[in-house]
Amino acid sequence: MQDGADIDGWRRDGTGGADWAAAGPAALLAALDFQLDGGADEAVGEAPVDRFAESAALEAARAAAREAAGRGDGQENGRGRGARDGAAPARKAPPAIRPPAEVDPSDAARALAAAAPDLAALHDAIRGFEGSPLKRGARNTVICDGTPGARVMIVGEAPGREEDREGRPFVGRSGLLLDRMLAAIGLARTAEDPAEAAYITNVAYWRPLENRRPSSDEVAMLLPFLARHIELARPDFVLLMGAAPSQGLLETAVGITRLRGTWRDWRGVPVLPTFHPAFLLRQPERKREAWRDLRALRAALDGAKPEFGAPA
Repeated sequence: MQDGADIDGWRRDGTGGADWAAAGPAALLAALDFQLDGGADEAVGEAPVDRFAESAALEAARAAAREAAGRGDGQENGRGRGARDGAAPARKAPPAIRPPAEVDPSDAARALAAAAPDLAALHDAIRGFEGSPLKRGARNTVICDGTPGARVMIVGEAPGREEDREGRPFVGRSGLLLDRMLAAIGLARTAEDPAEAAYITNVAYWRPLENRRPSSDEVAMLLPFLARHIELARPDFVLLMGAAPSQGLLETAVGITRLRGTWRDWRGVPVLPTFHPAFLLRQPERKREAWRDLRALRAALDGAKPEFGAPA
């Protein structure tokens, strides 16, 4: 083929074919928005990358390192020298944990969650977990925000575009609304006093493409991490925002409209389902019901005993 010849309507020298310059800025922005909605929000290279092959090679290298350490080679590595010199060993980043093909990812999640002795170890386990397909299309693992040890723990559904970009839950428009909702009952994610703070997480830690709600199967796989998260954070009350965390944690198919506003007991912890802020942005007329839920939470914080409903 001669240089400059057409290839599917485009010329090798970059001219001809579609004239994007004549399309105008509105058309160009619309094309970019289309790609962002599909999850293509960063240019990382011109050629595709086989992430599965990368993961397999990385796991093989780690297995070789573990085998070498088992033969006693650790006496010659940096940890052995540090121990002789009296220096504290440096904490290494957790390895990526990809369960073998014959191990169910849900079983692997349960084992990893149960083995975490504290929040830091649990966060490391979540970051290293490779069993969820959601992780393959996400930029960041979004785990938590706010104050550990807060009396109130908030559980959302999954990160959106802004959360995936910043690595923190509830930072977009729904996050701004959440902050206003918390302020209305005297709470803030930035408060240092546990009595006035909130600790925030999601039932899924990676952004689903097109900002969809995580499926019931995706939630079920990750539920062991959420259950252990609640056990280690030890909140007095849990606010479940949206259908995904409410239905997943309470093991029910009842919709959020019927679940919201009624306290439930989860392993001795009072949990209150309510609407997700993103839903309230789409249907602001439902804010009145969400406000009643917030008032019920405030009353419980002030000493009122929650009135539990029947199991969902």
